[in-house]
Amino acid sequence: MKKDFVIRILFIEHSVEEAEQIISLLRNTGIAVRPARATAADQVQAALTELEPDLVMFDPANGAIALPEVVRMLDAHGSDYSLLGLVGSLDNREVAELFEQGVHGVAARGTPGQLLAVLRREFEALQTRRQLRRLEATQRELERRCDALLDSSRDAITYVHEGVHVRANLAYLETFGHESFDDLLGMPILDMIDAADVDEFKNLLRGHTRQEKLPNQVSLRARRADGSPFDATVEFAPATFEGEPCLQIVFRRQLVDPAALEQLQRDSVTGLYNRTHMLECIDHAVIDAAKGKKGQSLLLIEPDNWTVLVNSIGLAKADELLAGFSDRVRMLLGADDVAGMLAEHTLGVILAPRADEAIREWIAKLQHAIGNEIFDAGARSITVTASAGGSLLGEKNANTELLLNQASQALRTAQSLGSSQVELHDPAAREKADEERERYWLDLLRKALEGEGLMLYHQQTISLQDAEGDYSEILLRMNGPQGEVLPGFFMPIAEKHGLTDAVDRWVLDQTIKALQQRESLGQPTTFFVKLTAASLKDATLLKWLGERLGQAGLKRGRLVLEMTESKVMTLLRPAQEFVTAWKKLGGRFALEQFGSGLNSFQLLNHIDADYLKIDRSYMADLPQHPENQKKVAELCQQAHALKKQTIAEWVEDATSTSLLFAAGVDFVQGNFLQVPQRLD
Repeated sequence: MKKDFVIRILFIEHSVEEAEQIISLLRNTGIAVRPARATAADQVQAALTELEPDLVMFDPANGAIALPEVVRMLDAHGSDYSLLGLVGSLDNREVAELFEQGVHGVAARGTPGQLLAVLRREFEALQTRRQLRRLEATQRELERRCDALLDSSRDAITYVHEGVHVRANLAYLETFGHESFDDLLGMPILDMIDAADVDEFKNLLRGHTRQEKLPNQVSLRARRADGSPFDATVEFAPATFEGEPCLQIVFRRQLVDPAALEQLQRDSVTGLYNRTHMLECIDHAVIDAAKGKKGQSLLLIEPDNWTVLVNSIGLAKADELLAGFSDRVRMLLGADDVAGMLAEHTLGVILAPRADEAIREWIAKLQHAIGNEIFDAGARSITVTASAGGSLLGEKNANTELLLNQASQALRTAQSLGSSQVELHDPAAREKADEERERYWLDLLRKALEGEGLMLYHQQTISLQDAEGDYSEILLRMNGPQGEVLPGFFMPIAEKHGLTDAVDRWVLDQTIKALQQRESLGQPTTFFVKLTAASLKDATLLKWLGERLGQAGLKRGRLVLEMTESKVMTLLRPAQEFVTAWKKLGGRFALEQFGSGLNSFQLLNHIDADYLKIDRSYMADLPQHPENQKKVAELCQQAHALKKQTIAEWVEDATSTSLLFAAGVDFVQGNFLQVPQRLD
């Protein structure tokens, strides 16, 4: 499931608390949720109109609405959806009754893993259905455009089914000397081929019938209606005509030397295939994999530290170095292997079927050949290493975009581990590879905490209501082998191994030092610092914070600790105790992702927050969503009535800023206003 999806869920549920538990479970797993809850038929109708839910989670024990009535309302609304039964535990009879009444799946509250699996499955199925409808609409539009292009094309194009013409364009009729398609109707395509090439062409058609791969191009002699021959290049492509599978055949008269055509497919610097042709080769490999061909793989290869290399030899010599690098790749290619350029210095290689170990041996040979070579770049001679990332290609990942993404991610992972590294995407070995990577990053994190591997950035929070002083959010980064790493990469590892409280202390200590320095320079500043759940349970943190703040002599309210609404909801009692004690020390508190729960303001009865950071889902394309503008204004109005200040994050354009000002938002933050800056 993609992380950038926000799932809209309608709970038909009698208990707010149980619904909130499921919402928290989803968010803690990294699933963004926009929830609503209904306990009566009119509320269901209103939620269907306002929320347009993706998933409807129905509790048969809600006591107010029967499942058949819910199904009727959902069907009448006309939108696609997934309806899930929500039960305490799985009982075969109850599950069977729910399926008979129309649910798509049944999730058990008492088994979080099963609940998450069912929800993911049904949401992905819903997305697949929606994507299929979009693709069908796109196909219909493309077929309409193709018909128009076919009729206007200057290329001679025909469609053949079982060796017989079923359609041809005007250029085809003109090329072969026919006046109308009636002349061709029912005529075998072999009648258009010169006698010397008929057998070869017949074998190609037989191969297509057996679903064998056809060559991209074939050179032969064709024959016109008057019997005169001409040299042609023939191209094949699978197609459909009136819903039936057929073969599209394009005849092009040979006016250009085939060698010249081959040269046009080559990269001018390296002599390998250019990006356009390489992508075509990947498409063909993917088609073969979808038909069951096994053992293929796609590799992406880059020289390590390319920017440093170019800076050392000069930009003018970069092509010379890349050409020499590419020669080493070309020398190791097998007869059926294909190599080409996919980006400025990224080489793609499609390896013909071979065992997994043979793929790794091929990469090792390549890295050895490159590492032992001395490359000449003008007057300089240098050594180069290479990292490779790739993906094994099979039926499950037989999709060009998916394959390229997997190979690209593997390459970035290899480069993050250092120079001359290899990473192959292999679902069967994923668990083992993940463990190895985790051990590596855990060791790196521990060293960062002991040394200078962590660093802080800050992003300014702009006041729309002329508040005095500067406001900024503190952002954490870690030095990795290939540059700075975001916390989303290493903090899950820190949480798993009990290091988040140590990270929190490091961040707080450095932040207090920065505040102390700014106070001494006459720059009053308020910093917002994220706090993890482990710190709430750390009995010594508040005492340590009190001592550090006392040593620094900071004014009250300069340090604002923040946690997400969903995390606070799941740790309500320790969060309440912590916030109460923290405010006695002069600190302030902020709730992030506020407004994402079923009743967010109810949380304020227990947590005395000073700032409410509005959930970022409301900011996405804000000018195009009046309902989100209305919701933000309502949140601000309620917050101000409780004397709370509001902050809108992820603001990305001037129009959104104006709308947020009109809605009453107190502060705004986002890359549009200021990209994160290193904290001095």
